[in-house]
Amino acid sequence: MLDRHLHPRIKPALNRLVSLLDKPGITPDGLTLSGFAIGVLTLPFLALGWYPAALAAIVLNRLLDGLDGALARRRGLTDAGGFLDIALDFLFYALVPFGFALAAPAENSLAAAWLLFAFIGTGSSFLAFAALAAKHDIDNPGYAHKSFYYIGGLTEGTETIALFVLCCLFPAHFALFAWVFGALCWLTTTTRIWSGYVTLKSLNP
Repeated sequence: MLDRHLHPRIKPALNRLVSLLDKPGITPDGLTLSGFAIGVLTLPFLALGWYPAALAAIVLNRLLDGLDGALARRRGLTDAGGFLDIALDFLFYALVPFGFALAAPAENSLAAAWLLFAFIGTGSSFLAFAALAAKHDIDNPGYAHKSFYYIGGLTEGTETIALFVLCCLFPAHFALFAWVFGALCWLTTTTRIWSGYVTLKSLNP
């Protein structure tokens, strides 16, 4: 919901920052892999209850995720880079709820499972439509800077990262946040499936 409004506002800052990183030894894929490696540290940090460290890893992961895209746009987007970026993003999103489940299994496991279940809905509807949008050359003016079609929704990347930040700041309330956000994810999944079906049906009535 917020991604299309936030991206144009942070894009200039990312472009200025990435101009300092545009060196021969630095590549967009390298930034993607470095960001993911830092993001993976979130899992043990959460499992150990080191919530400030987990929050720092999440923020750095997202910063590098923005910078890899900015550098890719500067040098030219590639399908391989876009694939690597989105695949590792979804893995990162999944490991955060798992980390909270490890931190407090009795209190968080069921809510974490609900959240992961909801992420499957948002992720599968997102990727399925992206694949078919590419097949039919459907334009996406709201996210023209992306490697492939981004279908919007109530819970997108911005909202998900806001959830992770809140959970790290207030870990005792993870279960409540997860139940509520999971429900919002299912609203997103429902609207994506419906709008995607209607859009594709109109192409092949």
